[in-house]
Amino acid sequence: MRSSRKHCLEFPWRGRPDARVVARHARFPWADNVVMVSYAPRPQEGDKSMSADLSRITGGGTPSGPALAEAAPGDDPGVAVPARPARHPLTWVPSLYLAMGLPNVLVGAVAAILYKNLGVSNEDIALYTSQMYLPWVLKPLWSPLLEPYRTKRWWVITMQFLMMASLGAVAFCLPLDGFFRASLAFFWITGFASATQDIVADGVFMTTMPPREQASYAGLQGMCWNLGAVVASGLLVSLTGWLHASLHWTWVQCWMAVMLGAAAMMGGFGLWHLRVLPPGAPAAVHGQDLGSAMLSLRQSWATLFQKPSIWMMLAVVFFYRFGEGFIEKFGPLFLLDPRSAGGLGLDNGALGHIYGTAGTVAFIAGAFLGGFIAAKMTLRRSFLLLAISLNLPHLTYYYLSHAMPTDLWWIGAVVAIEKFGFGMGSVGHMLYMMQQIAPGPFKMTHYAMATGVMAMTKWATGSVSGWLFAGVGQHYASFFGWVLVFSIPPIVLAWFAPFPIRTGHDGEAEATPASGH
Repeated sequence: MRSSRKHCLEFPWRGRPDARVVARHARFPWADNVVMVSYAPRPQEGDKSMSADLSRITGGGTPSGPALAEAAPGDDPGVAVPARPARHPLTWVPSLYLAMGLPNVLVGAVAAILYKNLGVSNEDIALYTSQMYLPWVLKPLWSPLLEPYRTKRWWVITMQFLMMASLGAVAFCLPLDGFFRASLAFFWITGFASATQDIVADGVFMTTMPPREQASYAGLQGMCWNLGAVVASGLLVSLTGWLHASLHWTWVQCWMAVMLGAAAMMGGFGLWHLRVLPPGAPAAVHGQDLGSAMLSLRQSWATLFQKPSIWMMLAVVFFYRFGEGFIEKFGPLFLLDPRSAGGLGLDNGALGHIYGTAGTVAFIAGAFLGGFIAAKMTLRRSFLLLAISLNLPHLTYYYLSHAMPTDLWWIGAVVAIEKFGFGMGSVGHMLYMMQQIAPGPFKMTHYAMATGVMAMTKWATGSVSGWLFAGVGQHYASFFGWVLVFSIPPIVLAWFAPFPIRTGHDGEAEATPASGH
């Protein structure tokens, strides 16, 4: 097979070396994806014969490889060769978002538990691990530079193999005297690779499926992202506790094993996606030079801020999970700290079971319910309800810090309530960015910018959480009282959230005047 020009592929006809099949990808007003297939003998000198073209409409995206099957002997040369069927979303959406959630939480949350076990102070943990959110904040700066080069699929797989290498390097840093700085450096590399993967993975999701199908898969998408988070903060953390308590390994040995296991998982995701991940639709600047990419960068920023009500929408995105940002950073530390320090005194095993068992079941239920509500009621009608469901359960940590229960089952049940609300509410957050901010000629880049604003929330709340904790005298009850105060603005903003774009019954985005609830 050889490529004669962009989206034009030539295939040898099996058993007929003197012939060829030419497949061209085209777009017409009446169909998005048309493959033009023709058969002709290999031109001999002086041969003026023309080939007859046949067209076949296919449901897949732009071919990025041998999109058409090679003809078998005896096939009628005048019949179009069918394109390979598109992979069902269930073969790649769960694994794609699982691979997004795992490294994100390893960098942002599990690293904090690792450093806690290795003796780093709460204030240093909060400050330095929060800075590792910066790759997600800054990713809009380089997201347009990805569009002209390679496919989204290529970027996803490459970043997954890079994370395999960087997480393995974290493991081998831990026995060193200067483990803190060295491991932070490789966590930073993991963060940049994970943020880049997020850009292109969301691009694959948004350009492969129409808006109505996106809403149908929103619950599964959010569930799998957070399932990756639960694997990281639940199962892997629980594993370190078991290794430490049962096999009497040192914390360094426990975390080395877990980091190597996480590296192996990322390598496994890369191998799986080599087989099943679709390429996503190419960007308008795909295949062009760096100058075009820089022009694309300027255009993407300019067009973002030309959207109606954009500043209000970005404010909604920033504050939606504002209170959650404090709980993400200090919730696990509160559960691990001894009771003499105001914590609940859990070990890694108990923490992992609560997050990995009770938290998983609750989050799955919440994510599916949130996706169901958004699909049935539409995002516009359900957005306030979803915002309340995410922020109201912050009362759980305020309760735990005052009641100080000792029953692990009761602690797990209370944490599960918070996880249920988080799963339900996060669906609204993701859909709002996808359906209100992302649509347009720079969909992938604008969504990356929106998620960058979301990451800025984590960075800001995490950076100041250590100072807030010190400011209230390292008193968890007072700290979580302030979290309740910070959970009020998201609900107010959700009430006034603008919806300049609505999704019609045909699944297409339609512009409407900006309005709130």
